[in-house]
Amino acid sequence: MWNSFFYQPLVNSLIFFYNLLGGNLGWAIIGLTVAIRLLLTPLTLPSLKSAQKLKRLQPELAKLKEKFGQNKQEFAKKQLEFYKAKGVNPAAGCLPQIAQIVILIALFQVFQTTLVEGAGYNTRFFYLDLTKPDLFSIPAINLFGFKLDKFPGIFLVASAVIQFISSKLMMPAAVKSKNLAEKTKGQSDDMAAAMQQQMLYLMPLMTLFIGFKFASGLVLYWLTFSLVMLFQQLWLDHGQTQKT
Repeated sequence: MWNSFFYQPLVNSLIFFYNLLGGNLGWAIIGLTVAIRLLLTPLTLPSLKSAQKLKRLQPELAKLKEKFGQNKQEFAKKQLEFYKAKGVNPAAGCLPQIAQIVILIALFQVFQTTLVEGAGYNTRFFYLDLTKPDLFSIPAINLFGFKLDKFPGIFLVASAVIQFISSKLMMPAAVKSKNLAEKTKGQSDDMAAAMQQQMLYLMPLMTLFIGFKFASGLVLYWLTFSLVMLFQQLWLDHGQTQKT
C-alpha cells in the first residue's frame, strides 16, 4: 500500500518533472514541490485561516480566561463553546502537518533508494549534489568539546531562516497565549503556552540539525514548500489588513 499510494507515485512524478524541466533534478524537485503544495492547498488554507482567526480572537479569549480561568472544567467548556460559535477549529493544522510528514518520509525513501543508486539522473543543482547534505567543509575547530568541520550550506540556512520567519508571523498569538496563561498560575495552559513559545525557535534549529544528515534534495523540497507557505501566510495577513 505504501509503495502504491506514496513511494511509486512520487518516483513517477519526479521523473515526469525531470523530463519536463530539462533533465535537471533540482528544478524537478521544485516543480514537484509546487505541485504537491497545490494539491495540499484545500487542506492547508483552512488551517492558515483558522490560525489567523485565532490571532484576532485573542482579546476575547483573554476576557473568557479572566472570567472562568480559575475553574478548569468550566473554562474548557466555555472555550469550546467560544470556538464553536466563532467557527474556529484549533486542531485544523494537524492534518496538513501529518500529510507533510508522510510526504517527507516517502521522499526520503525516494532519495535513499532510486536516486542515491544512480539511474542516470543529473543530481547537480548550482553547487549542490542533491543526494548529499548541503554542507561546506571548514577547518576543524573544537566547540564545547565537539569537533566541528562542517558548516550548513546556503540552501540549508535559507530553509531554517524561512522556517523562523513563518514562526515569527505567528509570534503575536504565542505571546498573547503566554501572557494569558501567566494570569492564572498553576493551570495546565501554562505548559501549553510555554511549549508554543519554544516551538517558534525549536523548528528552525531542528531544520538545521536534520539537514546535516538528510540529502540536500530534501532540503530543497522543504525550502520550496516553506516559501510557498510563507507567501500564503503573507497573502492572508495582507488580505486581513485590507479588511480592517
